Amino acid sequence: MSFKLKRSEFDHFSGLASEWWQKNGKFKTLHDIQPIRIKFIQEIFNKKNLEKIKILDLGCGGGLISEELAKLGANVTGIDFVKENIHAARIHAKQNNLKINYKTLNFEKERINSKFDMIIIFEVLEHLSNWKYFLEKIQFNLNPNGKLIISTINRNLLSKLLTIDIAENYLKWIPINTHTYYKFIKPNELEYILRENNFKNIKFKGLEYQPLKKEWRLSQMTRVNYFCSCKLN
Repeated sequence: MSFKLKRSEFDHFSGLASEWWQKNGKFKTLHDIQPIRIKFIQEIFNKKNLEKIKILDLGCGGGLISEELAKLGANVTGIDFVKENIHAARIHAKQNNLKINYKTLNFEKERINSKFDMIIIFEVLEHLSNWKYFLEKIQFNLNPNGKLIISTINRNLLSKLLTIDIAENYLKWIPINTHTYYKFIKPNELEYILRENNFKNIKFKGLEYQPLKKEWRLSQMTRVNYFCSCKLN
């Protein structure tokens, strides 16, 4: 990715920082799928209480997931490359008396020194300049048998239609210019890179919207939005 494109993406997310905690604002979709994401994380650990589990929320934005995990007892570090996001996250955590270790860090270029029991990378890979190298690097931040959870978007004509043409440009569920189609990632591409970097027990789960019920649910359909969970070998 060129510097110009990186800068435009940085500016895009910087300009949205004040919207994170508005449940009916520009991040409404993230608020809507929040319970599903938390339930999925709990299922990976096979327990509801995440006390003392050390978790890195990578690309934490305004802290939506970080706060819920902290409420469940996890020791949470939230990292984002946009300082305005971290500022918003810190203010909201303080208002709710939550202790979360937030850091502004360009995780594509800078090193993360700590190790974690779980790393969460939600809706991040499709914004990176080199997601394959990033996964190669991030494995060294997991403890033995550490778990990695990713959510991203499949690359095909259906995913382009639903996420960019409809959800982003028509319905405005997602801020315009959030996604770039060619940066979407097919599950088989992701699986190959994970296996190359010592991950095992790689599993996929779809996330789909049911328009008649106006709700999101987990499914076996990974053609658009999907989760990937795995464990470091």
